[in-house]
Amino acid sequence: MEPNSNLFENRIDLNEIKSTIQQIREEARKILVGQEQMLDLLITAILSDGHVLIEGVPGVAKTLTAKILSRIIAADFSRIQFTPDLMPSDILGTNVYNLQTSEFNFKQGPVFSNIVLIDEINRAPAKTQSALFEVMEEKQATIDGKRYEMGFPFLVVATQNPIEQEGTYRLPEAQLDRFLFKIEVNYPTMEEEVNILEGFHKQKSSLKLEEIRAILSPEQIQRFRELVNNVEVDQQILRYIAQIIERTRNSGSLYLGASPRASLAILSSSKAYAAIQGRDFVTPDDIKQVAYPVLRHRIILTPEKEMEGAGTDKIIEEIINEVEVPR
Repeated sequence: MEPNSNLFENRIDLNEIKSTIQQIREEARKILVGQEQMLDLLITAILSDGHVLIEGVPGVAKTLTAKILSRIIAADFSRIQFTPDLMPSDILGTNVYNLQTSEFNFKQGPVFSNIVLIDEINRAPAKTQSALFEVMEEKQATIDGKRYEMGFPFLVVATQNPIEQEGTYRLPEAQLDRFLFKIEVNYPTMEEEVNILEGFHKQKSSLKLEEIRAILSPEQIQRFRELVNNVEVDQQILRYIAQIIERTRNSGSLYLGASPRASLAILSSSKAYAAIQGRDFVTPDDIKQVAYPVLRHRIILTPEKEMEGAGTDKIIEEIINEVEVPR
């Protein structure tokens, strides 16, 4: 279904969003080669108020992209390297006794920031993983009975390596569900690889992150989110989302289907994705674009499908193809 764009032409002014996103892309290209889709999804997550899990083999610019994003947004940034001996207090912080006042003062941990990069999130044990549950869902931390609010904006960007399993811990399903997207980063194309080599050879890619200028302010993020909330979604599009989610629950290939939180995630992220494309209405193609990163960490294949070597993206593709596209 393609709504008549003339009917929506002046309904929402998206010029500021469109020009800002273009500036972000140009700024990222100073260092980053390729990975346009990952960058667009990260921007979509920011405008959808959602966290992101990035999965890929070492050396495909997962951490670099997160760092570039932190430079582009005029906000605080912190990085946490997850290790097997990391404790919850190392993330959240702890109360420290003050000898001068004879009182305990709370010392904030690195999670108290605007953009939090968690490298190799699956290397920490369940006790440490659980420390992120409340922070990611409610944007607050309760320590010794006292509640501490996170600042605005608050975004967790976590990375993990899908290949190396030694010394890693499987993320609990409840924690995975707190990520809006799971982005899978593949190897660059041949042409992109050549561009990477040329840039390195000419010393253009010396990874000078300090040269990346801030473009997006917290005030703009708040304003853009309000605009995104007003993006038009037709009733048939809502039904299309519901039908895709329903198919995941009834698929013979899946042991666990998607929850209502997944359908809400597709709705909110498709509105943001449409906005950064310069449109104030959602199309079925927007739904297809965000369905993969929204669903791939929320569904579980049956043991038979896992033994066959089927991937979650393949099953998602089959489900989307089974659902009739709105006209």
